[in-house]
Amino acid sequence: MSCLWPDETRPLSTVLWISPSRDSGFYNLPLFSQLAVRSFHRKHKHRMAQAPVSCDCFVSLPPGSRDDQVIFGKNSDRPRDEVQEVVYHPAASHPPGSTLECTYIQIPQVEKTYAVVLSKPAWLWGAEMGANDQGVCIGNEAVWTREPVVPGEALLGMDLVRLGLERGDSAWVALTVITGLLEQHGQGGQCKEDPEPFSYHNTFLLVDRNEAWVLETAGRLWVAQKVSEGVKNISNQLTIQTEISAEHPELRSMAKAQGWWDGQGEFNFSQVFSPENPPARMELAKKRYNGGTELLQQHDGTVTAEVMMSILRDKPSGICMDSGGFCTTGSMVSVLPRDTSLPCIHFFTATPDPSRSIFKPFIFSDCPTPVLRVVSPQFGPNDPVRKQPRFQGRVDRRHDLYKAHQVALSIMETKPNEGLAVYDILRDLESQCLSEISAMLGGEIPGDELGDLFFDCVDTEIKFYQ
Repeated sequence: MSCLWPDETRPLSTVLWISPSRDSGFYNLPLFSQLAVRSFHRKHKHRMAQAPVSCDCFVSLPPGSRDDQVIFGKNSDRPRDEVQEVVYHPAASHPPGSTLECTYIQIPQVEKTYAVVLSKPAWLWGAEMGANDQGVCIGNEAVWTREPVVPGEALLGMDLVRLGLERGDSAWVALTVITGLLEQHGQGGQCKEDPEPFSYHNTFLLVDRNEAWVLETAGRLWVAQKVSEGVKNISNQLTIQTEISAEHPELRSMAKAQGWWDGQGEFNFSQVFSPENPPARMELAKKRYNGGTELLQQHDGTVTAEVMMSILRDKPSGICMDSGGFCTTGSMVSVLPRDTSLPCIHFFTATPDPSRSIFKPFIFSDCPTPVLRVVSPQFGPNDPVRKQPRFQGRVDRRHDLYKAHQVALSIMETKPNEGLAVYDILRDLESQCLSEISAMLGGEIPGDELGDLFFDCVDTEIKFYQ
């Protein structure tokens, strides 16, 4: 099917090889030169980059959900010392011709952006996961494919998550936003706050009140699968096989040109584009993916926010991750009622390890109370991320809740009984919030009374830790 750029009428196929001024120029090369570069990357890929981090995204749509709701969940698994903040940005109008500064590059700004709430690594512009006031949720995953990761700075996958939320009023529109920007600007750049090279391609799970889309990318190429019912999860691997709902117009011809597909048999994207020798972390992701699928299937037909939280807290499957230099640094669960008269509810931990954190509910409202205690300090032009060369120093990005939670984790390890007593009280607070949310969705409590619940929960959590 033919897909269009946002606010454009040109098919993506007409702009396949457009390269922005700050791009590496890879896609301006003749095809035989591209083949030579790809050959070089295949020979040297183990020296050029390390395996991607691991994350897991989940969605349940009726009849997979117990109620008439879509349930979204994600664990963000990142370097263990990376701070994840939760930030809110209101809807805004922008002057024609204005530009937007993303993590590494500037792109044209659109005239209108939606209100968003984001769980994001504090050092970058984009987000690991989030939602907008139109009822759209997006999370991303790191993947390797046969397409090389192009050197140079472009849009991070996390930038694309935020851009999709700011510009898309449905999961499908957000998908076209992401694929359009992928065409124009490419994906790439350093993906952690460290000078050691670390970059990857991305897959996305995009969800709204009616449907979900899995979007998987390889460089600027992409493929998408629509999910209309039941349960689905993604991890750090390509999962779309032959059930393709939309794709880049040059996807199959490029696969043929590379010799990855003969053009005769059925086109299996995962089979064609998965790397021949995947990194060990991607192989381990298969176990996590299968474990997530099994957990979803165990609860198929009964999935609720509580069930999704329990899945994100599951350690035996590896979904709640604590391995080497990586751990689950932030978690999110969203409830999207099919009834549009009811608000969507988005739960965030804003702290690492969901098995030792609590989920706090955020509801979009006209004038939400700022929750500055989950927002990290800002360092302006002196931030090591902004100064050239980048990442030559480190700063303390911990927000108030993160600091208090670190102290609580230390108590749990050194004084288990005392620490668990505090955590049990906080889990009771979480359960109380879930009960109030359920009552509100059932019409027992007015929704406008819960607009500051996120602020209240964060404030209460910090007081308990103190």
